[in-house]
Amino acid sequence: MNKEILSEVILSNQEFILNYSGKIYSRSDIYQPQKLKKVLILYGVRRSGKTFILYDYFRKSPDCCLYLDFEDDWLNDFKFSDFSNLSEIFYQTKPECINKNSFFLLDEVQKVEGWEKFCRRIVEREKVKVIVSGSSSNLKPKNISTIMRGRSWSHQIYPLSVKEYLKFHNIKIDSSLSQTARIKIIQLFNTYLKWGGFPEVVLTNNEFEKKKIVEEYLDAMFFRDLIDNYNMTNINLFNSLKDFLFSNYSAKFSLNSFYKQYKHKFTFSKDLLYRYYHYFIDSMLVNEVKIFSESSYMRMRNPTKVYLVDNSLCSKLFLKNSGRLFENMVFGELLRKKFGIHYWDDDGECDFITVDKAGKCKAIQVCFRLDDSNREREIKGLISACKGLGIDEGEIIVFDQREKEFEKDGILIKVRNFHFFGSE
Repeated sequence: MNKEILSEVILSNQEFILNYSGKIYSRSDIYQPQKLKKVLILYGVRRSGKTFILYDYFRKSPDCCLYLDFEDDWLNDFKFSDFSNLSEIFYQTKPECINKNSFFLLDEVQKVEGWEKFCRRIVEREKVKVIVSGSSSNLKPKNISTIMRGRSWSHQIYPLSVKEYLKFHNIKIDSSLSQTARIKIIQLFNTYLKWGGFPEVVLTNNEFEKKKIVEEYLDAMFFRDLIDNYNMTNINLFNSLKDFLFSNYSAKFSLNSFYKQYKHKFTFSKDLLYRYYHYFIDSMLVNEVKIFSESSYMRMRNPTKVYLVDNSLCSKLFLKNSGRLFENMVFGELLRKKFGIHYWDDDGECDFITVDKAGKCKAIQVCFRLDDSNREREIKGLISACKGLGIDEGEIIVFDQREKEFEKDGILIKVRNFHFFGSE
């Protein structure tokens, strides 16, 4: 690649980021080891805010910082061999950064084959901190090249959490909320329940524009991140599985049942079905939760529950169910907290069994509104899970009800308002 063009791109990116007129929000809970020589890898579904995280890093250290976006058409000819010129051009452009700590921010870096070798070398041998990002599943920890094993620090980026969503609206929840503030938060949460946390969608006030943005996201995710990325050529199977998964979020799903239901409608093998299903999981659009059991056979034998990475992804295609959307929303918060997540199904169902890093279990039931029509069922499932786990308390997360707690059958049951659960 021409060195002059590369130099021009570096300077142009710097000018664009520093003069960007929109607000750039700092995202929470992104930890980068300061003393360890690690490449920070930000991965996740597209449009979840990874690029603006890099912009934020750039603005915090603009004097000795380089940003490149490898989806930029000016970099279409960039090859692995061009990395050798990158440091040279950067230090020629910014000679004051020689022998100083610098940042290389490389967006959609997976587009360049062999990027791992370059990043490893400059992190280990030069005073450079490297942060890379990408929407491809190739950047997930399990798919990272062995060249980077032990030399990378991965962090998955999700659409905005509830806490980040409130931050976007300059709201902080505490126990002394006024009635006016409470009403405002309820309105915001109803919007979040429907439209989720993709930053661009959150910052758009017009519902027509929100819908249009989500439609474009879905098209890109389905065709670029799934069909093209995994070469999914059986379009009938792809469309049927997509519709089934995206309409059965927060519900149990069995591949065997799907196979029996669809095998007479078009041609596909069970092996292909399993591959396609795992492509959806690998794409990070869909998450699966297995039954809580010490037996791997039982976990494999029982249906999984599926959840979408963001509530907006069902807005275009399917009628929304508040209870299922709320459960999907709570799942997203638990996922961000890095818990192991399972469900309980033994003498009653409990939506989530979480396991923290210390192995401590918690039983959580999710109920949009706890009332006479569901109270007995929800409490029975929660008590069954608590007793099965040998714990003496459980939680019911509700959307908007006054918090309270009570005891039944020796189990302390805490009813928690999602406003406070989601803002922790």
